Amino acid sequence: MTNQQKNDFTSWYIETIQKADLMDYTPVRGCIAFKPDGYEIWEHIKDEMDRRFKETGHRNAYFPMLIPENFFQKEKDHIEGFSPELPWVTEAAGEKLEERLALRPTSETMIGHLYSDWIKSYRDLPVLINQWANVFRWEKKTLPFIRTSEFLWQEGHTAHEDEKEAREETMQMLNIYKEIVEELLAIPVYDGQKTPSERFAGAVDTYSIEAMMKDGKAVQAGTSHYLGTKFAEAFDIKYLNKENKHEFVHTTSWGTSTRLIGSVIMVHGDEQGLVLPPRIAPTQVVLIPVGPWKKNPEIMEKLDELFAALKAKGIRVRLDDSNQSPGYKFNEWELKGVPIRVELGPRDLEKNQALIKARDEDEKVAIDLPTIADHIEGALQTMQTRLLEKARAFRDMHSHTHVDTLQQLIKHIADSTENGEIPGWILAGWCGDDACEEHVKEETKFTTRNIPFNPPAKKSTCINCGKEAKHTVWFGRAY
Repeated sequence: MTNQQKNDFTSWYIETIQKADLMDYTPVRGCIAFKPDGYEIWEHIKDEMDRRFKETGHRNAYFPMLIPENFFQKEKDHIEGFSPELPWVTEAAGEKLEERLALRPTSETMIGHLYSDWIKSYRDLPVLINQWANVFRWEKKTLPFIRTSEFLWQEGHTAHEDEKEAREETMQMLNIYKEIVEELLAIPVYDGQKTPSERFAGAVDTYSIEAMMKDGKAVQAGTSHYLGTKFAEAFDIKYLNKENKHEFVHTTSWGTSTRLIGSVIMVHGDEQGLVLPPRIAPTQVVLIPVGPWKKNPEIMEKLDELFAALKAKGIRVRLDDSNQSPGYKFNEWELKGVPIRVELGPRDLEKNQALIKARDEDEKVAIDLPTIADHIEGALQTMQTRLLEKARAFRDMHSHTHVDTLQQLIKHIADSTENGEIPGWILAGWCGDDACEEHVKEETKFTTRNIPFNPPAKKSTCINCGKEAKHTVWFGRAY
């Protein structure tokens, strides 16, 4: 971490995204405007997810934003989970509505209502639908991209004949999330099951991928839920099976959101600003003429040739021929997190080479002009891999397995604070009692992140009560 990140991580984060021109605040509390660079990052994430969803047989649809209040009453756990965050529409066209309409926090209720009409027979199953949309949750404490009153996301909603097929769907989508976040965003995650207190409102089981930020806090980067027949029973979603008997469908839902943008910034950013993984960077390469380049037309000719060669390779490239000084341009493009910078001046031209600087490395490298396009293509992939390795090393360094009791956790947090270090996450045993989980949270603000599928160690005793542990769990502070 940089000094500014250590001293005030939140201030560093907000300052970084504003200087990088990713977003702007609006007059509505907790609602932000995505500026082109910020939205393009989301587009790259969206495009890759959409491709993978379609490869697994899912299709996109769109459902209304306004949801009647009575829909929420049909699934009690669901309404209790979301009611504190729901914004309501109570008037329209100057008249009070007979029934309040909620701005969707998620779409299980609306989709459940419609699936009850769409699904009649086993021949209609499975239903594999995804929606790209905006949702609303009136958060008390907001932070751009990470937690906002309105945000963008995708939500998948599927219906199946039986539990086995629905659970396979649930895990398939969690695995897709893990692959995308690690391969595209270069963010390592722990995958696992949520504890009952942390699972989605109305779900039978919730699974998540959890990512560690540079301040040691967790971001829930994606969730996948097995809903059983709860919503099917609430909304009467039945099908006629092969034996001519009516049965309730088994449903799933799964989602990720624009908080992934915030996660990228918090995982990879540094004192100079953004550090964007090449695969999602709006601009992957910036070309900058240096020295008295206006007096030497050949410099721009070579950069134009390189621009065309990179474009032909599908690389997102920009040529900065503005009148600003080279130093200003270097700082500006570093702030925006552009992965590769290319500098070409008269001396470089004499040597038939250009200087390349990777955003996450200190040194410049001289590369011969005839081979530079191929070199840049390889350098982008190398940087993508390097960022994931760096982030994984950081996460592993701050994932602790030596804490076994609540007293040890309290001491670990105090020692970390005293030494100017982040406490990170701890792997601990849990007996399965909600009261023990809640007590740890009250004493330390550490919450259960998930019960990992492949923990680095197994814990035998509960961190709170000392009884036999039923689960080995990641605990950490979260956004």
